[in-house]
Amino acid sequence: MKRLGVNIDHVATLRNARGEFHPDPFIAAKFVKKQGADSITIHLREDRRHIKDLDAKKICSIKNLLVNLEISIKNEIVKNALKIKPDFICIVPENRKEITTEGGLNLRKNQRKIKSIIRLFRNKKIRTSLFINPSLNDILISKNLGADCIEIHTGRFATLVKSKKKIKKEFLRIKKCSILASKIGLEVHAGHGLDFRSTKFLSKINEIKEFNIGHFIIGESIFHGFNKVIKKFKRIIK
Repeated sequence: MKRLGVNIDHVATLRNARGEFHPDPFIAAKFVKKQGADSITIHLREDRRHIKDLDAKKICSIKNLLVNLEISIKNEIVKNALKIKPDFICIVPENRKEITTEGGLNLRKNQRKIKSIIRLFRNKKIRTSLFINPSLNDILISKNLGADCIEIHTGRFATLVKSKKKIKKEFLRIKKCSILASKIGLEVHAGHGLDFRSTKFLSKINEIKEFNIGHFIIGESIFHGFNKVIKKFKRIIK
């Protein structure tokens, strides 16, 4: 059974716009779980532009809620994540000036650092995934670094779907990466820019076990509510 992880970062973005307390990401996490999400994703960014440390601590304290915490490789963030103790960690690249994550990790440049971070979380029995571009070489490097999972950056594919351009080449690229990762013992996840249509296409790839989707779910829920949007995604990925 494929799983749906719901990223609730932009609930915090909305709250922070007023500098007040509503809407509360802690309440959103519990509510989204009730609507059928298999896990919650939150990104503890270096500039804390949405999720704050206290948000992460409170959300990770919710019983029977699986939390996937996205972090950069910065020492301060890694130390905070170890204290917060999420169920899962996803290591992502981070550029202060970016609006959203622009691509996968540069694994060649940061191999030694990433390997040591993975070891830290493995010692705490925390599942660790690496957010990577759909690259066969990056799949092999991820395995050598000791990752449990990889999350394929689907931004390019999602953009092609939205702009109604040819998707076959990028789809096959993602599929080949998913097959290789699965063969060598890496669990395959997918995320970034996904909506109903792009998720429906990628759900045909049997090796993808988890979809992590945030911005589209939050935006679409303004019109239709979390319940309907999450249930529709669950139907799509079955």
